[in-house]
Amino acid sequence: MSFRSNDTAIDEIVANCNGDLRGAVRALLLINEHLETELAKAYAAAIDRGLVERGGNALH
Repeated sequence: MSFRSNDTAIDEIVANCNGDLRGAVRALLLINEHLETELAKAYAAAIDRGLVERGGNALH
């Protein structure tokens, strides 16, 4: 992870969406959804391996 400011990151995201703020928000929502899916997979794998009990938060 880089050490840039949030404002710089926001500017880059909006620029990558050609200034379309709705497009930038849409892109961030899609990325967040993807990360939530990956996190759910990681929790499932940890449970399968006995690294955490169901309902536990040992990975936090």
